[in-house]
Amino acid sequence: MTSSAQEPKYTVPGLSTQDGGKAIELLRLRLHALNDLSLTLKHIHWNVVGPHFIAIHEMLDPQVDRVREMADDTAERISALGGVPAGTPGALVTERTWDDYDVGRADAIAHLGALDLVYTGIIESHRAAREEIGKFDAVTEDLLIEHLRSLEQFQWFVRAHLESAGGTLSNADAQTETEAARSAEGK
Repeated sequence: MTSSAQEPKYTVPGLSTQDGGKAIELLRLRLHALNDLSLTLKHIHWNVVGPHFIAIHEMLDPQVDRVREMADDTAERISALGGVPAGTPGALVTERTWDDYDVGRADAIAHLGALDLVYTGIIESHRAAREEIGKFDAVTEDLLIEHLRSLEQFQWFVRAHLESAGGTLSNADAQTETEAARSAEGK
């Protein structure tokens, strides 16, 4: 747990307060990641340009709405476990373990190349949290599985724009969002 984390005074029936505290701590970063993702999706929504503008612009709003629901579900689970969800921008920026999205106004395909990496990061970290929480809390694990179902579907939507007929992603070797944006555009 981080230095700001404490074992809760109570948690849900059937969990020890120690396990409740572990779940709260794992969910803290998931909450930050989901809040960050919803803001990143809106940033892309506002800054996408080019011939695929309207398709991408309209594809992102339902993703934003669903990701915001996931953040709300995560915060409510933290509260149910006896924790205090930190939903402020300051907490997100201070506690996150990733860099800010770094693509500004860009072509739709460039943004999708970068967004694919964003989704990869959040899905991998959600899976790691799910695996850890699954050792002691099936209910919270189920919440994360539900999130993963949607996040993986959203990544599939993104990747459909990046995939060749042969099954290769245009951003396959990119390590950063900027590289992924350039690769997706073919630059």
